[in-house]
Amino acid sequence: MILINEINEKIKQRPPFQMIDRVLEINPNESAVGIKCVSVNEPYFMGHFPGAPIMPGVLIIESCAQLCSLVFEADGTDTDNIYVLLKVDGFKFIKAVIPGDVLNINVTKTKVLGPITTFDCKVIVDGNIYSKGTLSFTKVPKDTIYTR
Repeated sequence: MILINEINEKIKQRPPFQMIDRVLEINPNESAVGIKCVSVNEPYFMGHFPGAPIMPGVLIIESCAQLCSLVFEADGTDTDNIYVLLKVDGFKFIKAVIPGDVLNINVTKTKVLGPITTFDCKVIVDGNIYSKGTLSFTKVPKDTIYTR
């Protein structure tokens, strides 16, 4: 198990955009199971939607993507590269995620085609699949991102 302080050392994102609270299981370069505890105090709930707060689908996808980044780089030592999301495919949102839900996120690497790596992702709440889909990434040298 990896707790929040250790996740902070390994993941590139920081609060308020860090979406993984705990890693229950990790098989480096293969798969991971992580937790996102959804709190009504998260800033996006003020406007999405007042009186009926729902976690935005793009943030559910981001939660999956952040867990995938830990599968790529479980030790967090590659400071020269960033794993960039290239493609979101077939993501389905079966049930709304609301404050108080605990997302059990499962990601499994399914394919590597040259520089592109693909993961199957499932988000489970209380034993039920709330969303699922596929994410594809590539590794980009950090120093090339801000050059034009």
